[in-house]
Amino acid sequence: MIRHRFLLAIAAMTAALVLVTADAHARAGGGFSGGSRGMRTFSAPPATQTAPNAAAPMQRTLTQPGSAGAVGQAAARPGLFGGGLLGGLAGGFLGAGLFGLLFGHGVFGGMGGFASLLGLMLQIGLIVIVARLLFSWWQRRHEPAYAAAHPVTGHSFSGLGGMFAANAPAGESLTIGKADYDAFEHLLGDIQAAYSTEDLNALRTKVTPEMLSYFSEQLAENASRGLVNKVTDVRLEQGDLAEAWREGGVDYATVAMRFALTDSMVDRASGRTVEGGQPGEVVELWTFMRAGGGKWLLSAIQQT
Repeated sequence: MIRHRFLLAIAAMTAALVLVTADAHARAGGGFSGGSRGMRTFSAPPATQTAPNAAAPMQRTLTQPGSAGAVGQAAARPGLFGGGLLGGLAGGFLGAGLFGLLFGHGVFGGMGGFASLLGLMLQIGLIVIVARLLFSWWQRRHEPAYAAAHPVTGHSFSGLGGMFAANAPAGESLTIGKADYDAFEHLLGDIQAAYSTEDLNALRTKVTPEMLSYFSEQLAENASRGLVNKVTDVRLEQGDLAEAWREGGVDYATVAMRFALTDSMVDRASGRTVEGGQPGEVVELWTFMRAGGGKWLLSAIQQT
């Protein structure tokens, strides 16, 4: 009898944990604050009209306190995930490992029960360890000089965009214009769409390797529970710039965005909606980075 009650208690706690996890990982980056904002990773972005409440601190980041925080540069330069022997190994490991996780295979794919769970945990752990080692290696080799920018707030880029200059102490200016705001809005929709279809290749071209590792973990967890996170009808309602700055050759821009969406957790086998499915609104702070005048990539998401 005691053993029976103990097993029931364990089952109840497991079910509760699954429900909490499902809610925390709804949509791309939903429910958690993570990523890197260069030297400003551990400082809160200024409040804006769109996000007047304080931003949540980073729960997950590969940037070490006091380091130069050059994580974002790895997404736009060869030698990490983008090229070279090290990049090829890391990219191949990430793609092959997560493909196996998402479709029920992998190191322990042929085993059942507890061994399958251990296999899933080990593979996710290995992905995180490899990512951390690669980012640490990159940070040691490239430490850009920090140039702070004056915060700029209160601008809505939903529709027209606008021009803003953030002047660094060294005299350089960083201009965030309509084309940049258009890029941020497109990335919002494209990232949610790629996440919804579990398209890791598409995500890899729109986010930093660090953010890709977090999204990949979310997709793997969903797949292990037999669920798919469908995000549809994404529409930016309002957005404004919290701050923009340059570190060495890397530009950063943190924007507050209020967007509408329909967020659903769907059973992978039957297609039945098991959670969500109703239209709603979300307010989040997204940080984008670009290196060497390249294209913007998502490097962090923070809740408000």
